[in-house]
Amino acid sequence: MNIHGLMKMTLLDYPGLVACTVFLGGCDMRCPFCHNAELLDAGAPKLLDDEELLRFLSTRHGLLDGVVFTGGEPLLRKELPDLMSKIKEMGFKVKLDTNGNHPERLQEVVESGLVDYVAMDIKNSPDKYAETIGLPSFDLSKIKKSVSFLLSGKVPYEFRTTVVKQSHDEDSMRKIASWIDGAERYFLQSFVDRDTVPVRGLEACSEAQMHAFLDILKPHIKEVGLRGI
Repeated sequence: MNIHGLMKMTLLDYPGLVACTVFLGGCDMRCPFCHNAELLDAGAPKLLDDEELLRFLSTRHGLLDGVVFTGGEPLLRKELPDLMSKIKEMGFKVKLDTNGNHPERLQEVVESGLVDYVAMDIKNSPDKYAETIGLPSFDLSKIKKSVSFLLSGKVPYEFRTTVVKQSHDEDSMRKIASWIDGAERYFLQSFVDRDTVPVRGLEACSEAQMHAFLDILKPHIKEVGLRGI
């Protein structure tokens, strides 16, 4: 399996653990604010393959606690469960970042014991979802299935939203709060512009506005927080 990026050590991507982050190309959404747009195409330049990743991990016992799979959308890779299984056998914990558009595969890796933590993106409130991900005819039903599955509590998880001034407002947050009411953890991530973002001119919300969003969310979610502020 081709791997398109590797952060050899991070203290940020896996809550409470020292991890490495594995970047897999290919995504079935086209978010205009995407931070990893260079990975939208599964044909992005290969950095290493799964065997090389396993060899790297074999030298990191005692240094790393976990492995994070991100993208792109990792669950597009049918070979992923096998690689996760090998990593688990090596004694590492596994975190999955996902856009939630593959609920059956999400359920499979969780119920097979291959994933220890899931971070799922909530792109926006349901009425704004299609516009926000750049797919006007998008069917939200699979996203709703993934949200419901995570809310069932079968694996530790968090929801998270990259907040863009042009896409998110207080009404968005009220509707998201109602949708994921009772969730364990939800984090708002401040949009950061960079050269690889597909659409130019997008902006982050002010710190004051981000805190106002948190105030809307707090009555509905057990743990909320800001990232990138």
